[in-house]
Amino acid sequence: MSSNQLTARALEALLGEWRATGPAYRALADRIRLLTLDGRIPGESRLPAERDLGARLGLSRTTVTAAYRELRAAGFLVSVQGSGSMTRLPGVPTGADAPAAPGVLDLGQAVLPAWPGLADVAVLAAADLPRHLQDSGFDPLGLPELRRAVADRYRQRGLPTDPDQIMVTIGAQHAIALLARVLVSRGDRVLIETPTYPHAYEALRAAGGRLMPVSVTAALPGVEAGWDESALLQTLERSNPVLGYLMPDFQNPTGQTMPMEQRERVLAAAARQGTMLISDETIGELDIDRAGEFAPFAASADAARPDLAVSVGSVGKTVWGGLRVGWIRADPALIRKLAAARLANDLGTPVLEQLIVARLLRQLPEILQTRRTLLREGRDRLVAGLAERFPHWQVPTVDGGITLWVNLGRPVSSQLALSARAQGLLLPAGPRFGIDGAFERFLRIPFCYGPAEMPRALDALALAWDSLLRHPLPDTGYLADVV
Repeated sequence: MSSNQLTARALEALLGEWRATGPAYRALADRIRLLTLDGRIPGESRLPAERDLGARLGLSRTTVTAAYRELRAAGFLVSVQGSGSMTRLPGVPTGADAPAAPGVLDLGQAVLPAWPGLADVAVLAAADLPRHLQDSGFDPLGLPELRRAVADRYRQRGLPTDPDQIMVTIGAQHAIALLARVLVSRGDRVLIETPTYPHAYEALRAAGGRLMPVSVTAALPGVEAGWDESALLQTLERSNPVLGYLMPDFQNPTGQTMPMEQRERVLAAAARQGTMLISDETIGELDIDRAGEFAPFAASADAARPDLAVSVGSVGKTVWGGLRVGWIRADPALIRKLAAARLANDLGTPVLEQLIVARLLRQLPEILQTRRTLLREGRDRLVAGLAERFPHWQVPTVDGGITLWVNLGRPVSSQLALSARAQGLLLPAGPRFGIDGAFERFLRIPFCYGPAEMPRALDALALAWDSLLRHPLPDTGYLADVV
């Protein structure tokens, strides 16, 4: 079992405004259930003792006990002797990263299937391994040949880069967490998009950052899509954050791309304030039919402060999620600082995987062409299926990336995700992508799955939607009309 312990104070912060009309125990149970469902309370977390939580929330112990009893009856809580009450998801194996059960379709992981030529490249890369075996294999910066290959790729895309500006990491998430740990001190303000990639805001929050959200809107009918530029610039100028995290190309989950002129204005404002901006480019090259040419975000950096533009990338979305290799592009001084800090937690990226990626980057333009074909077919298939089965949902227009940020027309995303689970379909609820419980009207649906999986997913989603309409769950006040 995990030892993840939620204190009464931490749980109170997650609960937010949970009180509603009706019995307090039921509202509390519903709120904890939804937080568990959307992942903000991880599976196998130990909840506070009934007496401690009651004292914190101003409730009687009896009320909290009744709420825990409701959660146990619904399968969201299990009592473990000597460990108290542990959260869990009904029908899902224990363990936060446990795979979906057989027959369950997991659309929570927005990833393409492995590129078909990967195994052949791995065999060739294994032949390169002997010349590295005389070394220790521990290197926080990464193999020189891979750093050169990553730098070459940036140059090809219009951003001059030297190998000493590159650090190889264990995937993009490792890169984001390392940057957060080095650059953010407790209480520092951090600019972040909302909705956004959940593991990014978790890493920034874990480092002690005070998150300053700026909205990004999907391209829906009658809606001005994209970044709220006035709010973004005001946050930079008035709040003076030490760091910002952005996904300027095919933003996850909205699929939006920041225009080139807007990039220049944002980077110029950040330069005036001394704010470092991280651009997450893990999806940035998954173009389908986007018009125009888009160089990496850092190519638009203010000439006086290019050191404030940091890029994060990986092959997790373009080649295979199981190939845990990513990178950071930054000023050489920051790269050295990151390398020194990294040694406290890991000693470098596996050598064989680096050799594989060094070879893959030579073929990346060809690989991307095949990926774009798959994504175009998947997007068009999903858009057509949603239009046929859910004509009242608002489906955005996207020209790249891997997901649709669909407006359901009513604040029931968490309820729908729970209902879909009963149909063998795992989907994260909209609030998983917000930092404050918002986005109950939205659902992220990936289109990177093939013609066999998508009809199954749509069938399950239709059954779940029909069940939800016929048997709606109690409205506790959490499912507010927030977007």
